[in-house]
Amino acid sequence: MSTIQHPIPHQITVSQSKPLRILAEAISYILHPVFFPLVMAAAITFLAPSFFVGVPDKQVKLWLLSIAITGVFFPLFSTALMKPLGFIGSFKMETARERTIPLMATMMFYFWVSHAFNSMNTNPPLILKVLLLGNFWGVILLFIVNIFTKVSMHTSVAGGMVGIILVLMILSPANLAIPLIASIIIAGIMGTARMILGAHQRGDIWLGYIIGVLVQLGAYWYMK
Repeated sequence: MSTIQHPIPHQITVSQSKPLRILAEAISYILHPVFFPLVMAAAITFLAPSFFVGVPDKQVKLWLLSIAITGVFFPLFSTALMKPLGFIGSFKMETARERTIPLMATMMFYFWVSHAFNSMNTNPPLILKVLLLGNFWGVILLFIVNIFTKVSMHTSVAGGMVGIILVLMILSPANLAIPLIASIIIAGIMGTARMILGAHQRGDIWLGYIIGVLVQLGAYWYMK
């Protein structure tokens, strides 16, 4: 007489969690912090076109290109060189110590692009200057806090996304309630993905959010 084989509960959990972890991994790559300056700068040109009235499209594209090169390409390129040189064990940088040198390099690049935008004769809109200064301050805080705990860089840029939308709401007469809600949802997805992967403690997830929001609001109050 044959017997019915029931699945072991633990095996069910594992089979269900594997696709979830794959999804969380994909989200972590797609919404990687390194892309934040360029993505948000491009989003600002779409959400607040009134700030760019009278500015030639070519000039706006040059601004975005500058951010792409200095704020995205150089951090990626320098990090790619660090692994073969032995400064990091993997590109995931799973320990706080591994993130020290990449954060220092990113700090220099973010300082340069923020300083460049503040010194341009073409006078970029205030919101772009706030975004870039907030990014620079955010990396400084991440570097300092990273000495004590592995704060989430993903949720720090998620908080920065919410923060810069809040600044837009202060500066722009347009109704940005929907972009704000969307940014909060995306921020929640990013934090959930990092929790699923077990990349951070719960406190480090929330600390990242707080840092991201505060640096953007602080940059605005400093520059207004």
